[in-house]
Amino acid sequence: MYMILITIWQFDVGILYFEKIFSDDIILFLFKLFRLGPTFSVPIVLYVAYTIIKDQPAMLKESSWLNKLSSVLFNKKALITFTIWSGIVYLVNWTSLGIKDLSLLQPVFSYSHYFPVYGSLHWLYIMHMSSFIIFMFLVYLISRKIPQSNFKSFLKSFCIYSLLVIIPGFMNFAPTTGVIASSIGIIIFSITIVHCFIALNTNLKQNYYQVMERQKKLDYTGNLAGSLIHEVKNTNTIISGFSSLLYNSDSLTEKDKSTLKMVQKSSEHLTALTNNYKAYMNASMLSFKKEDLEVIIKNSIDFSSEILRSNRVELTFTNDYQPLHAYVNKTSLEQVFINLIKNSVEAIPADRDNRNITIKTELDDKHIIIHFIDTGKGIPPENFENIFDPFISLENKGMGLGLPYAKKMIIEHLGNIFIVKSSFEGTHFRIELPQNGILNIE
Repeated sequence: MYMILITIWQFDVGILYFEKIFSDDIILFLFKLFRLGPTFSVPIVLYVAYTIIKDQPAMLKESSWLNKLSSVLFNKKALITFTIWSGIVYLVNWTSLGIKDLSLLQPVFSYSHYFPVYGSLHWLYIMHMSSFIIFMFLVYLISRKIPQSNFKSFLKSFCIYSLLVIIPGFMNFAPTTGVIASSIGIIIFSITIVHCFIALNTNLKQNYYQVMERQKKLDYTGNLAGSLIHEVKNTNTIISGFSSLLYNSDSLTEKDKSTLKMVQKSSEHLTALTNNYKAYMNASMLSFKKEDLEVIIKNSIDFSSEILRSNRVELTFTNDYQPLHAYVNKTSLEQVFINLIKNSVEAIPADRDNRNITIKTELDDKHIIIHFIDTGKGIPPENFENIFDPFISLENKGMGLGLPYAKKMIIEHLGNIFIVKSSFEGTHFRIELPQNGILNIE
């Protein structure tokens, strides 16, 4: 829409050179008509900035005055108000208060062309176009709060290159400079912004394909594991059946029967294990929608308040982003954090003075990162991987499903969880969730 409007802007400029083709009345009519291009390009720029900023999954918390100003300017009400204002400026343009007439100029170093004779309210149009520069300056400042480098780079470039459109455009108000000064800026803008848009689109597609490729691999691995469990159960059924037949044979000694009894018990254990794995893998499909991770983490802390209080553990949560959006399943992710908090509380020895859990957020180009740090007794390095395996627990109680559940849920969110470091002073977990999330689900 923006590119169409600045194209109409160029029709508005070009029509002034059609002195020998159209009559004065037609040229004046078309000039007023085509002025909708520069007039409505201002709210369109505001809409572009509003859309990009609104859809960002996370924004840095900083500069309170800038946050307040952006919340006032970049919302639907402000957009509608400014569009109506642009309509009023455009209607004034059709009256003699905006543009009275056209005068024919004969420059020494240029072709003859018409130049508008402005009315007494032409200052409204100048003020309207000046707001363009103010908006671009504010958008540039706000773009610095965007952690995602692709969108930050695109929005900064959009602001800078858009100024190349409007600043030369002000030269059109002076009769001596001609009326094509804005065309130079628009040529530069068109070339540079298309380059930036292609770069942004390429990077987003690459990230999307990486996420989808990860999903395909996970789906394939899940199907393969399901097939393997099925075959193990079939083979185990044969072992169980034949061992029962042999056990009832009269030719077996007591020692042989004792050995077969162990085989049968092992077979029963394997049956129970495969059933548990199958139930674990066939958990119901999760539904994803856009949620604020800060709210989810705070809810999890509230749910865990009693276990924290009774065990005298202090929990600190730090988040520097507002909002912190991701496509997640709220319930399952809350349970992940509850499990992690519970595990960390249980890992802190009763006689330890430093009884703290720290949760903090971070962003890189592709991921929302959540650090989970406790002051527990730590996990041996040889157990860094197998603690995420189902039905394996380092404690004497429980089935060991807390961390495996967390791993499974994070993987289903196309993310990852792993131990950064662990010692007798505590453990540092790192959770990574893709910023793009489940891209095909709203």
